[in-house]
Amino acid sequence: MSNAHGGGAFGFLHKRNIVAQPGFNRWRVPPASIAIHLCIGSVYAWSVFNPPLTRQLGVVAPAAGDWSLSSVVWIFSVAIVFLGLAAAFAGKWLEEVGPRMVGVVAAFLWGGGFILGSVGISMHQLWLVYLGYGVLGGCGLGLGYVSPVSTLIRWFPDRRGMATGMAIMGFGGGAMIAAPVKGWLLDLYERAPDYLGAQDAVQTVVQNGRVFAETAAGQVEVVIASATQAAELGGQAGVYVVGTGDTGAAATFLTLGVVYFVVMIIAAFQYRVPAANWKPEGWEPKPAAASGLVSRNNVHIDQALKTPQFWQLWVMLCFNVTAGIGVIGVAKTMMSEIFGSVMPLVVTAAFASTYVLMISVFNMVGRFFWASTSDYIGRKATYTCFFALGTVLYLSIPYFASAVATNPALIYLIGFYVATMIIFSMYGGGFATIPAYLADMFGTMHVGGIHGRLLTAWSLAGVLGPLAITSLRQMSVTSAIEDLAARVDPAVFAETFGAPITQLQALVDAHTVTIARLMEIAPAGTVDPTPSLYNTTMYCMAALLVVAFFANLFMRPVKEHHHHDEAEIAAVPGE
Repeated sequence: MSNAHGGGAFGFLHKRNIVAQPGFNRWRVPPASIAIHLCIGSVYAWSVFNPPLTRQLGVVAPAAGDWSLSSVVWIFSVAIVFLGLAAAFAGKWLEEVGPRMVGVVAAFLWGGGFILGSVGISMHQLWLVYLGYGVLGGCGLGLGYVSPVSTLIRWFPDRRGMATGMAIMGFGGGAMIAAPVKGWLLDLYERAPDYLGAQDAVQTVVQNGRVFAETAAGQVEVVIASATQAAELGGQAGVYVVGTGDTGAAATFLTLGVVYFVVMIIAAFQYRVPAANWKPEGWEPKPAAASGLVSRNNVHIDQALKTPQFWQLWVMLCFNVTAGIGVIGVAKTMMSEIFGSVMPLVVTAAFASTYVLMISVFNMVGRFFWASTSDYIGRKATYTCFFALGTVLYLSIPYFASAVATNPALIYLIGFYVATMIIFSMYGGGFATIPAYLADMFGTMHVGGIHGRLLTAWSLAGVLGPLAITSLRQMSVTSAIEDLAARVDPAVFAETFGAPITQLQALVDAHTVTIARLMEIAPAGTVDPTPSLYNTTMYCMAALLVVAFFANLFMRPVKEHHHHDEAEIAAVPGE
């Protein structure tokens, strides 16, 4: 690599110009890494945006022209896909230019993605939200995510698991801060729509599933809000005019974009890289363990892809994340749907929000706990825990959901809560432990780039998880609605929804008919199908973990012919 790489307009960001001076305190690097990861980790609180984005026009309740939950959930998936792609393509670039330049570019992409998303929301153009938050923001996620990993592993060769666990802990904790902050900003910017009056006092007509009200100024599209929906905005049940209020989502996006940009720029400028051959004072590498799973040799980034070990780790990460990410994306909705209908006094909106916060806490703590634990029990044993225990826990969720539907006892809610929290701790732990597992298998020389390539597993999981959970759930919802509609008296149905049962599909598409509203007019003794909507999904997730268990079980040391020539390594400057 020539010195020309260190020059140019942005030369001051290059790794050649951020080599730490002798006596530099290595503990200054983790806080910068944690700050960047806290910013990008707010992606995990995406589900907080689901309700406002699905009623951007109706505000108090979804209007016919509002975006559906499935189309909004996919924005999160697109961001995760681009996280993996950006990390994979930028891995080599990161090794060349160093963490500071990558961190600065990440700040522009993540902050800018929010700002563009804000424009998309205010113009009600969903593709702009996908482009801003999903594509640009996702690239910012990937760059910000990998920027500190190899640097930390080089600063902390004595505690690899703890060092990467500490930074990646920030990513898991991002939602812990972001969820309440996003909620507070949404409340701050929220504005109720125009109120026309109680439902029985306003004349309404249904056309193609949409509801219109007759006013002095002519027909206007309206939504009919229940007392619960209206109370969230301090209003009352009745008829509200579509397009006259504001959920506050656009202004929230704009505010967050500016704040994240500033924090990430400041943090990126704190990055330093250790000098060549630096090691902590008084520390000597341990002799290779008897198991041989901690290698003293290095494997080149391109050579790593030719080893079975890389693909075993890829499958392990992909399946662990697929199982967790699908649940994280709809966690708040799932808690409300499974337990809200049978325990309305316990599982309130505030309870569900606290649940999202606790997911973040366990996701974060799990990253540090499991990664640090892996320094003592080994990476392979740690992943064995994830997959064996995880399979049992995923299978327990349908049991708790089915049990609570027939017997609403608090013990089932506690069981569900504990099971999901352990799942989320292991989900986070899988991310935090994988860089150390890679360093053990392939050496530290190219670990940043190899880690970047491995994160394509996260990209695929970002599609598979939400796709599985939304499509399997939608199948369950459709089946439940058809079953309930068949039990309801057709005359009562027509009176309640203002249209005959033959128009069921159009009414469902316009959000007029829902399981909850059908349950209101269902015959006495009808069991609410809502708690069991996620059962099939959980069985699928458990099956994935069984496959991952065997991928880890057969892990062996990398064969010698893949190792880097020591003379070649000595010739690489700055390593």
